[in-house]
Amino acid sequence: MLTRMRIQRLGVIDDAELDLSPGLNVITGETGAGKTMVVSGLGLLFGARADSAMVRSGAASAVVEGEVAVPPDHPAARRVAAAGGETEEGLILVRTVSAEGRSRAHVGGRSAPVGVLSEVGEHLVAVHGQADQWRLRAPEQHRVLLDAFGGPEIATSLQRYAVAHRQWNATREELARLSTAGAERTLRMEMLRGALEEIEAVDPQEGEEDDLRTEELRLAHADGLRQAADTAHAALSGGDDAAEEVRPVTELLAGASQALAPVAEHDPALLELRKRLDELSYLAADLGGDLASYGTGIDVDPARLAWVQQRRSVLSALLRKYGESTSVVLAWSAQAALEVAELDGSDERIAALSQDEARQRAEVIAAGAALSSARSEAAARLGTQVGAELAHLAMAGAEVEVTVRHRPDADGLDLGDGERVRVAAHGLDEVEILLAANAGTAPRTVTKAASGGELSRVMLALEVVSAQGDVPTYVFDEVDAGVGGAAALDLGARLAQLAQHAQVIVVTHLGQVAAFADSHHVVHKSSDGAITASDVRSVDGPERVAEIARMLGGVTDSPAALEHARELLEEHAPRRLSG
Repeated sequence: MLTRMRIQRLGVIDDAELDLSPGLNVITGETGAGKTMVVSGLGLLFGARADSAMVRSGAASAVVEGEVAVPPDHPAARRVAAAGGETEEGLILVRTVSAEGRSRAHVGGRSAPVGVLSEVGEHLVAVHGQADQWRLRAPEQHRVLLDAFGGPEIATSLQRYAVAHRQWNATREELARLSTAGAERTLRMEMLRGALEEIEAVDPQEGEEDDLRTEELRLAHADGLRQAADTAHAALSGGDDAAEEVRPVTELLAGASQALAPVAEHDPALLELRKRLDELSYLAADLGGDLASYGTGIDVDPARLAWVQQRRSVLSALLRKYGESTSVVLAWSAQAALEVAELDGSDERIAALSQDEARQRAEVIAAGAALSSARSEAAARLGTQVGAELAHLAMAGAEVEVTVRHRPDADGLDLGDGERVRVAAHGLDEVEILLAANAGTAPRTVTKAASGGELSRVMLALEVVSAQGDVPTYVFDEVDAGVGGAAALDLGARLAQLAQHAQVIVVTHLGQVAAFADSHHVVHKSSDGAITASDVRSVDGPERVAEIARMLGGVTDSPAALEHARELLEEHAPRRLSG
């Protein structure tokens, strides 16, 4: 629920802070004091469109900040966390609107698009007023309201339908994939088989291209490699072609070691140096042997070189078509073989899928019919109960009808009796709430048949009847338009009943409604003759009595009005006044 709200420089409100309680919160004040600015602030806080005209005259910007208490697993908290915001100690939401019309949002201490506030708000608050009846203005929400009212019976039917619909859709998609292009499938198989035959004919080995590249370099430079190895061998170990005046390295190293031998025992340092000379001699001898073996192993083989070059050419052509390396080509080949096997069995698979599709279609029709039946039964109860509630909300002659019908669609699902209907993930039904606001009038869609105040009362009746708690906070503005007398007490009682299940915030001008509040906030207007400003203050005790008296009779010092106000509060307030 919303625990605190601060409004700065919004309309006539300069700086006001509201500490909101669970249950029923009422906001009252004189006409023009800025009560609706509180609702406007709530709208901004939860993503409503910003208007620079809302910024207080002379101010650079308006700011609305709210603190919301929700558990960490609440959908709103999860959305804030996904946006990078902090949620451990509740949610902090901030909306700033500049005098130039620019808007910024912060969620959980992090900057975020304004759209995130809208997404969070959908899980936190339902605003009902002349400009905010989105739940009744959106046709889809009529079905959502009915399904919520229907409870476990509709939920179970909807779950069964959703499972059947999901399975049927998956089967149809696979069937379409296999069936839509028989000729394409044949061409695909021919292409894959041709490619596999080409790859098989070449028979590439993984890493072969690198081995061939190395071998070609060695064969192409065989003469130079052998000559270099022989020259290096002769320099190390001598040979038949070595010049007589040139002594090999191994001989020189041996001579150096012999020169040190007679005296090396007299000095450990020199002995160590002789050991190092001997190690060099051994290494030189080994290296000479290796060079001799390398030179002997180098063959000048033009035929082998030609074969290697031809093999590289064939491999390169294959790699250009199927992958940048033999490993990629071999992986593609394995995948292509699997696809050929799948395409080969497509006819049998299509036949089996066709049988599955027919069976699952029948299951969707049956599950959809059961869901429609459950909705129709719930719709009759909802219409009756909402109508009864409206009788207590100054709409005694109003009748509510909730219709559940299929939407015809020439390309839709054939129900078997020639009727084709649109199929959706939520069922076969189109739900609409109709209202006849006065006796004898034909019912029309509720948003066209009701005025702004009536629409708020219809929404209140729906919330009271369903009381599903799908959002933690409900806001009502102008719900009491055109209401007075005993009907005002009924309205207050209905709001208090809804407040037993959720937080309710109501802007009202009726003392009878305000008397039911758990928390009473008054918007005060002040003026210095040049600038008008408003703030909000919580009232209790004598201050609350005086405010109720003002709402009832326009005066705060009339003994009769004060007595009437006290009687209302003693009879209807959740807690008796102190003082």
